[in-house]
Amino acid sequence: MKKHKKPATMLVAGAGALCLTLSGCAGAGTLGASDQTITIAMVSNSQMQDAQKLASQFEEENPDIDLKFVTLSENQARAKITASTATGGGEFDVVMISNYETPQWAKYGWLKNLSEYAQATEGYDEADFIPTLRESLSYEGNMYSVPFYGESSFLMYRKDLFEQAGITLSEKPTWTEVAAAAKQLDSDDMAGICLRGKPGWGEVLAPLDTVINTFGGRWFDEDWNAQLTSPEVERAVQFYVDLVREYGEPGAATSGFGECATQLAQGQVAMWYDSTSAVSTLEDPSSSAVVGKIGYAPAPIEVKDNAGWLYSWSLGIPESSENPDAAWKFISWMTDKQYIRTVGEDLGWERVPPGSRLSTYEIPEYKEASAAYGPLTLEAIENATPEAPTVLPVPYTGVQFLAIPEFQDLGTRVSQQISAAIAGQQTVPEALAQAQQYAEVVGATYREER
Repeated sequence: MKKHKKPATMLVAGAGALCLTLSGCAGAGTLGASDQTITIAMVSNSQMQDAQKLASQFEEENPDIDLKFVTLSENQARAKITASTATGGGEFDVVMISNYETPQWAKYGWLKNLSEYAQATEGYDEADFIPTLRESLSYEGNMYSVPFYGESSFLMYRKDLFEQAGITLSEKPTWTEVAAAAKQLDSDDMAGICLRGKPGWGEVLAPLDTVINTFGGRWFDEDWNAQLTSPEVERAVQFYVDLVREYGEPGAATSGFGECATQLAQGQVAMWYDSTSAVSTLEDPSSSAVVGKIGYAPAPIEVKDNAGWLYSWSLGIPESSENPDAAWKFISWMTDKQYIRTVGEDLGWERVPPGSRLSTYEIPEYKEASAAYGPLTLEAIENATPEAPTVLPVPYTGVQFLAIPEFQDLGTRVSQQISAAIAGQQTVPEALAQAQQYAEVVGATYREER
């Protein structure tokens, strides 16, 4: 399969147009003057917030290193980190990126080779990372970022409500089953399902792309002809939009991962299809009213079997960092086996960053705490198919994204059209007609290079 290569300027153009204001927060305690300050750009998800809470332990062990965290929402983080790293700005020593950015940025020379650091760090055990995840964060056999947590996607549902309603899901539920359950459980007091509708290539398009894939759709055919107005894509998108508009959460067009997590944790929705990492919120007694009430099932399917995505929030070091050795010390602390145990022992085993290391799933306390979702999470990550994401052949890789540099801009533009359809501002055919035009421009550049 031919993989397209683009110059680094493609990424700079998409991200550099955004100017964002950052709010930094110091590390969890200043222990006097330090020799080095490392600045860490992170996404403000719950697992990352836990890392900040525990960061004082790192500072105590490394008094010559002071930590400065810059936390951003997911969309802001993607744009700012991309712009800074691509232009060699040097403002960040550690960046939180994913398996979308890592191989591309490594190819462009923007990231440090972390396999070299890992192999020189006693006990770090790079081989312990889940193989599919390790491969997705590698370029030419070396890792250029290391996973803080890994995820696939699955269906989360209220076991008690399903039992009361007499609803039984298949071992591998279909979207047809899910829609029927959402309709049955939807009421004035309870939404049948929560699905992301918020614009962003990493927001609404993450779950929607898996629906498109399993319905038999694809973004491009093998010759890079755009396919967003094909019957398969239109059927998938119309299904998704109808489902969330009819039985979904209020304000669906502005709901993302965080909003859906809150609504299910507070008992306001009966189902949610999203990231396997959501268990850290749903099973946390300090923040969830539905602990022990959630059932977990594989990502719903339709035509294509095995629809779950593959994703990782990982940590990398930009080539422009002036403190790479200190940055690695922090990264290795935050992604080491011992950190996982520290989270479990200090904060609770349900808050352990999931899906990064195989050894996590052998810890007795974690095995007990994650019995309902741990094995399913590991299975979903190991069985994800980023190299063959669709029913029909495609010239790209990636399940919930396309691993091409243009996708940050293309995906965002398409997502805006889908969100407008969810908001009722236009029809699905109208949204896809515009999306098709965006995709045709990208496809044409790839055909020209053949």
